Amino acid sequence: MNILLSYMEEKQYLKDVIAREVFIPKGREHFVSPRGMESSWLFDFRRILMNPRVLRALSVSFLKEFKNVLPFQIGGIEAAAIPLITGLAMAMSEKGHEVNAFFIRKSRKKDGLLKMVEGTINTEKIILVDDLINTGKSFIRQVEVAEALGKKVHAVFTILRFRDEKYYSYFHDRGIRVVSLFTLDDFKDSLGTSLFKYKNEGELAVPMSFNIEWYFKSDGADFFHVIPKSRPVLDEERLYFGSDTGMLWALNQKDGTVAWKRQVGFAPKAKHIFSSTVLHNGMLYVGAHDGNFYAFDTVDGGKKWMFAEADWVHSSPCIAPDLGTVIVGLEYGWWHKKGAIVAIDIKTGEKRWDFQVTGYTYASPAYAKERCMLVCGADNGTLYSLNAATGKLMWSFETGGDIKGRATIDNEGDRAVFGSMDSHVYIVRLSDGKLIHKILLEGGVWSDPLIYGGRAYVTSLDKNLYCIDIESGMIVWKFYARARIFSSPIIAEGKIYIGSNDARFYELNPNTGKETAFFQAVERITTATTYNPKTKRFFLPTFANEIYCLSKKDGGGSA
Repeated sequence: MNILLSYMEEKQYLKDVIAREVFIPKGREHFVSPRGMESSWLFDFRRILMNPRVLRALSVSFLKEFKNVLPFQIGGIEAAAIPLITGLAMAMSEKGHEVNAFFIRKSRKKDGLLKMVEGTINTEKIILVDDLINTGKSFIRQVEVAEALGKKVHAVFTILRFRDEKYYSYFHDRGIRVVSLFTLDDFKDSLGTSLFKYKNEGELAVPMSFNIEWYFKSDGADFFHVIPKSRPVLDEERLYFGSDTGMLWALNQKDGTVAWKRQVGFAPKAKHIFSSTVLHNGMLYVGAHDGNFYAFDTVDGGKKWMFAEADWVHSSPCIAPDLGTVIVGLEYGWWHKKGAIVAIDIKTGEKRWDFQVTGYTYASPAYAKERCMLVCGADNGTLYSLNAATGKLMWSFETGGDIKGRATIDNEGDRAVFGSMDSHVYIVRLSDGKLIHKILLEGGVWSDPLIYGGRAYVTSLDKNLYCIDIESGMIVWKFYARARIFSSPIIAEGKIYIGSNDARFYELNPNTGKETAFFQAVERITTATTYNPKTKRFFLPTFANEIYCLSKKDGGGSA
């Protein structure tokens, strides 16, 4: 009876503290919604999770729930879970229960030991803890990390649960218990019923609607450079991509086995092949940070020629097949010479022309055959339009920041769409380079815009995917991914797909921006996915030089 009384007293104490200190209604303090939208309230548990009295109360409730499960270990994701994990571990130790504890990083450490998990995960049952659970995205990432290490999660424990328990089908399907001390309904009387008609109430959980057909990982991943890397390119049978070690891989699409591999030269700063390859008539064209631009045979990876004029080549090439050239951006290490755009003969590797640029030409060129026009941005904030046959300047357009991505050409609409690190998307006329629209975002753009159905879809480092009406320049909707987005969106089977730094691969309705399905990886997704419409397989790269071959589950996703 005393134990039960103590439990009830401690739970009531926690409820009072949450209502008094954690719940913040609009007007009491200034706060900003993470979605950039109006919110009426929030719960800020961080202000109490360093309080010893609160942690003691939590440990009583936690132990009552899980004492019969011992032995187990506890873990969670930075940052709110860290004091919770520590407090629970110490409180349980005082009660004679020694438990292992660890925490998971939101993203892998980029130097030192490159750890994703701090502490050691042993063989005991895992209970993941956090302050609250809403959509469950944070816990899903943690479960995937644990399973990637060959571990099984027994339960997730939170102080507060926002949604009905049936919403969390991801966990139920895996036999993972969802345990919470409180739900929103527990605070109706004390905080007002009107505040808790939760706007997503009754929605179904977004399904994890992908099967892993095969998985491949190249050794020697560089975790320091969190940027787009070499995107997979496909022919009828194989997939080709470059790695951080300077290895160019040819994989069989059917099963992910290695058809051949080819090593390029030494490169500084652990960057080797970030350029995406381009395919043309059985040849692969790709740049590398050894300063060389290569042509390889797709059959066996035999090198046909090498163009050696730059210090680094990060830019991804484009082909002008009618001109017989491959065009790419170059970078130089000289103070008076930073970059260039160069056209190279497809067959011989000889230079046809080059155009000198005052900034690094990190971005990738785009070719408009109908106009014999090339457009390419640079780190001096300028988009250049060149005659693709001669390399002569046609016009230039200046922005206020580096241009990292490739401009997308809408030839029929006489416009190019591109983003800048000055936090704007620009729509300019192809014919003369005059500004049509300038759209302000909340962060810089590293990605390539996707044009589909009269709209431009652009990802940003502000963690949003924007849907922009091209004619009006108005933002139709934006999707908040809760992590920075470097990767470019793609369209497949009428849906938009993007990857994000939260390691989540999103399927979205292009009309509404609503998430309809997802796949949860472990490492960050910074590079665009490649889709094969014949086999209906997605080839999802991560910044850790991994490739997931994914297929949609039958009936997966919704409209």
